[in-house]
Amino acid sequence: MIVSLYAKGMSVSDIEEQIKDVYKFEISTATISRITSRVAEDIVAWQNRPLEPVYLIVWMDGIVFKVRENSKVVNKTIYIAVGLRKDGYKEVLGMWLGKNESAAYWMSVLTDMKARGVEDILITATDNLNGFTQTIRTVFPQSSTQICVVHQIRNSCRYVVWKDKKEFTLDMKDIYAAPIRQAAQAALESFGNKWGSKYGYAIKSWKDNWEELTVFFDFPIEIRQIIYTTNLIENLNGKIRKYTKTSSRSPPMRLCSNRSTSL
Repeated sequence: MIVSLYAKGMSVSDIEEQIKDVYKFEISTATISRITSRVAEDIVAWQNRPLEPVYLIVWMDGIVFKVRENSKVVNKTIYIAVGLRKDGYKEVLGMWLGKNESAAYWMSVLTDMKARGVEDILITATDNLNGFTQTIRTVFPQSSTQICVVHQIRNSCRYVVWKDKKEFTLDMKDIYAAPIRQAAQAALESFGNKWGSKYGYAIKSWKDNWEELTVFFDFPIEIRQIIYTTNLIENLNGKIRKYTKTSSRSPPMRLCSNRSTSL
């Protein structure tokens, strides 16, 4: 029960209070700390476990937390990778703790995955982080990289005025919902002709990232949606935030200076 409560994000003192209130049993915070520290070996084993040689799809994204490090509150990014195995099951490949999200740090994440046995990834699904696609190609040169269309839609709508947003979004849907790439190209041209003078940055973004935004058209319609969005990993991010959420009176997450960079 102690380990379960700890895994759900409760502090040692909260666990002590919960056990006392519910089970009428007193246990010291020192004992609780010793119990929870025993899972460290399992964590290290999980971090370094061998991975499958081939994954059909790997979704990758970062989630930012405020943590306490050396008496200062700083931003840290948890780099998360989720892979779809050949047997159809999804697997969290790892969670790595680093500084603000960057293609350079993703290089170390991909290198770690390769060292743990990954030989090839058929498709990688990512956000539109600058340089990320090239980083993936450096480590897994045969992988096709799909930029998340949902991220693209959000970025395109960021500066659209409220009265235009509904129509703008519906017109944009004609691009990614097209049956074939050629139809999507035609829809983009039409979209640009209609909105280019007002929201030229959005059309430019679609055109600049066109090759990576349209990889999903190479695959059957039935599986396209799971390829062109990172929603799966964002749902996981939501669960992580739920478990790590602290009350308003609590300090930020603590990070020991000698802690491993991999969670």
